[in-house]
Amino acid sequence: MRSVKSMYLILNVIGLLLFGCGSMQNKKITPVDKSLASVPVWAKEAIWYQIFVERFRNGDPSNDPTPADMYGAYPGKLPSKWKITPWGHDWYSHEPWLDSVKAIDFHSKIQARRYGGDLQGVLDEMDYIQSLGVTAIYFNPLNDSPSLHKYDARNYAHIDRNFGPDPKGDAVLIDSEIHDNPATWKWTSADLLFLKVIKEFHKRGIRVIMDYSWNHTGKTFWALNDIRKKGKESKYVDWYIISHFDDPTTKKDEFAYEGWGGNNPWMPVFKKDIVPAGNKTMPFEGNLHSESLKQHIFDVTKRWLDPDGDGNPSDGVDGFRLDVAGEIPMGFWREYRKVVRSVNPEAYLVGEIWFLKWPDKLMDPAVYLKGDQFDAVMNYRWYRIARGLFGQAEPVLKPSEFVNQINQIDKDIHPDNLQAMMNVASTHDSPRLSTSLYNKTLYKDRANPKDNPDYKINKPDEQTRKEQIMLLIHQFTFIGSPQIWNGEEVGMWGADDPDCRKPLVWGDIKYEDERAAYDPAKSRQVDKVSPDTALFSFYAKLCKMRKENPVLVYGNLSFILADDQNMLLAYSRADKDDEIVAVFNSSFKSQPVKVPVKHDGEYMDLLSPNNKSAISNNRTIELNLKPLTAVVLKKK
Repeated sequence: MRSVKSMYLILNVIGLLLFGCGSMQNKKITPVDKSLASVPVWAKEAIWYQIFVERFRNGDPSNDPTPADMYGAYPGKLPSKWKITPWGHDWYSHEPWLDSVKAIDFHSKIQARRYGGDLQGVLDEMDYIQSLGVTAIYFNPLNDSPSLHKYDARNYAHIDRNFGPDPKGDAVLIDSEIHDNPATWKWTSADLLFLKVIKEFHKRGIRVIMDYSWNHTGKTFWALNDIRKKGKESKYVDWYIISHFDDPTTKKDEFAYEGWGGNNPWMPVFKKDIVPAGNKTMPFEGNLHSESLKQHIFDVTKRWLDPDGDGNPSDGVDGFRLDVAGEIPMGFWREYRKVVRSVNPEAYLVGEIWFLKWPDKLMDPAVYLKGDQFDAVMNYRWYRIARGLFGQAEPVLKPSEFVNQINQIDKDIHPDNLQAMMNVASTHDSPRLSTSLYNKTLYKDRANPKDNPDYKINKPDEQTRKEQIMLLIHQFTFIGSPQIWNGEEVGMWGADDPDCRKPLVWGDIKYEDERAAYDPAKSRQVDKVSPDTALFSFYAKLCKMRKENPVLVYGNLSFILADDQNMLLAYSRADKDDEIVAVFNSSFKSQPVKVPVKHDGEYMDLLSPNNKSAISNNRTIELNLKPLTAVVLKKK
């Protein structure tokens, strides 16, 4: 049997030949348009926190949604006993009104829930956000909308009425405008509160981006209402794909249009010109069909980039996350980037580029990252690979397979874009990180108790916690900007959407025990719900480490150990002055490991309680790693 040292030498040589070890930053990829291709430096250095306002914090109960505010949202008409759900409600427990909702299952019914999260809640918890150590906020959609998620806009130009202090007054102001004429747009109370949010975050050195879907609206969007009323005479008729106009001489409503995902009436999609016509394989060449629609989108975009229109964008948002970006032709994104950068040359654009073929093929985003469309994408591909190694979840990976797949997905992407990738471990659209690791099923496939009765919904176990810590250490030491999903830092768990959208767990709110199961006929483990302060502290330590060590942002990545037999992985992040080495033991046994480094001398363990150190001799550090653990070593 070979010694550990000889095994390492063999694997390292294989790694150099097979995995392309050495600098991933040395690639030279020429951008399409050099004048637009620069990636904002701040985005490379960002540590993202994603806020889903409706489920973040209810700071002002007086603006809580009413059934009138929710008109036009799925699942439709609300029962007479409907009311706001208490923040600490047991997630799978049925409120008195819930079973009267006309929907097919529990997950459909709870789309009618509202908890009352708002922008005042964000303002109230800015100290909390700052104490975590994040440097950038990604807001899920804030546009005025009847749903909890806000991807079904009724008006793009304004912040949701229930996120501000005067919902009724804001509705009146919005209705008084000519919606396609920005000269008539007013600032609602919710708009002004959001401008305050931007200002307060900027004071703290925290950037802000907004989420918009330029692919579809809600069924109550003002332009669609105009088409519904005027039919073919509406000047917005070319915005959507209308299959039938209403006949005013009949009692029946014949109005019909194409919706997102095919026949979804709650989210009508915009008309697109695809080149070549009939192409159904993303990515698409072409553009949005209507010039007036594009102009409206550009007007809304400029409104939030430079609210006072004085040419100084410092009072506006710092960029946009762009929903279902792969479903929109690339010609539009090229125009959009030019518009955005004309207002703010440092604005960040990140696209949601996700599945090419469900459930196992993710889209290659390289074509979007040539300098003419996005700065980065939400890096789901990275997460699925990381989960496969550190969580041994499907598809399960060994260290060498992990390295090979990482190199494959990154090979055609410019280093600047790789550094700015939003490395998402969980979001509003996927299972919570701990739950995703707890269940070893294929990423997002049947990842909920409705589609998979065996899917575990209780608080994850200690093994999962160790896997989660390993994956987080990897996330914060790897190329790309780490992202934290709303409440992940306090140990929240939950299956895929909508279970990942539970209201955030706060220390000053009393929560019911989670004892109800998805299927009321079944029992489950009872779990107490409270903030995991130890996990919060660990996240804060990771954020501090990332901010204090620019080499974790800009350093060259070299894989230096990939031992499949012992499930060991190590990589270096280095520049001419610094080196940080991350070492992982994904096995269930304690074992020695020899790690090659660039220097001799003392290396500090950055995540140990007292920054204990290891000594490098002959440019090798010898460690003994416990099962499912990792260390991060920095040359002193």
